[in-house]
This record gives sequence, structure tokens and C-alpha cells, in this order.
Amino acid sequence: QVQLVESGGGLVQAGGSLRLSCAASGRTFSNYAVGWFRQAPGKEREFVAAINWLGLSTYYSDSVRGRFTISRDNAKNTVWLQMNSLKPEDTAVYYCAAGYDRGREYRDPRAYAYWGQGTQVTASS
Repeated sequence: QVQLVESGGGLVQAGGSLRLSCAASGRTFSNYAVGWFRQAPGKEREFVAAINWLGLSTYYSDSVRGRFTISRDNAKNTVWLQMNSLKPEDTAVYYCAAGYDRGREYRDPRAYAYWGQGTQVTASS
């Protein structure tokens, strides 16, 4: 089992920044890929970013590429999502997820077995 806890969400003005954290406990976190997903009211959950187990490969959705950066420190069992130039359309509940790294399917939520409880991000216009 891997337990995930997100933090760092909040309310910012459009153009502002937030840094989300995903703290993991339980099984060896370094074996797992980690993804960030988000879900806005009335919409399906969508992929935002992912990082492989070593932290050497990262993946982004087209809507956030160039504005968001995912990173990890396995010694600290933590993954971060730095979000810059936030837009109102980024408003959503953000979830981190972990799954055994198979080197593929990083954008597919079915690849992740463990999920956090989510943290609200609101970017006001």
C-alpha cells in the first residue's frame, strides 16, 4: 500500500503561481511513477503531468506544457507540481496518483493504483 497526501492548493489570481506537494508513505515510493490529474465540476478527470520512477522523464498535457513543472525527490518521498501562469480554466481539484512504473501509459489513470484525496486549486479572473 502507498498512502498519498496532497497539499498546497488554494485561491490565486489568474497569472499567479502555486506549488502542489504529494507526500507518500508506505511501500517503496521510488519504484512508482507519479501522475497529477485534475477534475473540474461537471467534467471528467483529466491528465495533467507525470514523472517516471527515476525522475528523468516527464510528461505533460498540451494545456499545461510550458507552465507547469513536475519534479520528485525519492529521498523525501515527495513529488511536486509547480504551476505558473495559472488560468481560470486550471481551476479544479488536483489529485496525485502512484502506480508501479512499467515505462508506459503515464497518461492513463488506470495505470495508477493509489490516489490521494485531492486539493482544490482556484484561479480567479
